[in-house]
Formats: sequence, C-alpha cells, structure tokens
Amino acid sequence: MTTLVLSGNPRPGSRTLTLAVAVGEALSDTPPSVIDVGELGAGLLTPGDPATAAAVQALHDATLLVVATPTYKGSYTGILKVLLDQLPANALAGKTAVPVITAGVQPQADAAAGHLNALLGELGATLRPAVTATEAELADIPAVVSHATAAGAARPGA
Repeated sequence: MTTLVLSGNPRPGSRTLTLAVAVGEALSDTPPSVIDVGELGAGLLTPGDPATAAAVQALHDATLLVVATPTYKGSYTGILKVLLDQLPANALAGKTAVPVITAGVQPQADAAAGHLNALLGELGATLRPAVTATEAELADIPAVVSHATAAGAARPGA
C-alpha cells in the first residue's frame, strides 16, 4: 500500500500538515509520502509546472490518500481545489481517501468535511470517516489520531 498525505493548507509546515502526517503514519505500515500544497505556490497555476505535475502523478500512484485542509469560509481551501481540479474524472477510483479537517469549532469542521467528502467522492475515491480537529484539540494530536482510528478511520481492508 502506498500512502500519500496531501495537505491543502496555503501555509507550508502547518498544524494541519502535522495532523495529516500523524494520521498517515497511523494508517500505513510505511512512512507516507507528503505533498504540502502550499509549497507548490504559483506553479499550481502554471501549465507544465514540474512540481505540480509530480504532485498529480503522486496522487495517481497512491492507494491510500490522507487529504487534509483547514476550514476556510466553511469549506476546504482554494489551493487544494486548484490541485485536485487538475485530475481527470474518476482519477481517484480504486483509491481510499481519509479526509482530515481542522477548524476553529466543530460545526465548521463538520461543514468542511461534507464539502471535502463530496469532492473526493466526485473524483471516485472510496471514503473513510473524516478526521476532524478543532483548534483546542490540535494541542494533543496523538489523542486526535487515537480517537479517529478507534472511530473507523482504520486501515483499508482492515
């Protein structure tokens, strides 16, 4: 199983990324590959950008995707959408996706999880339960991961 962590936070090295990597590590036998979309910068909007092309290829190659975003205006980030819009229809068919959402409060996280689930489902991914964390919960990432794995964000096929 090839695991890819995709963090859609516009700020590289974010707490959203830290949580997503912890989830990816908990769900995989091997260290996950990581794409921090904020590091792609303007290349996301540049046709033929090599780093963006490599990110799209990594999405095609992975079997388990941990797709993370902070909540912006009640949904996932625009930068995450720009990357995922480069995938063709059903590009995630046969892949398992675990959405990871961070937010100020739980209702915001729940709303963003619904939007991200819809996007990943539209691309053909098989969805696992979303992992959500509020600002207060981000202080204890191991507890968030433990709770999430106990609640069903289990290893695919487990």
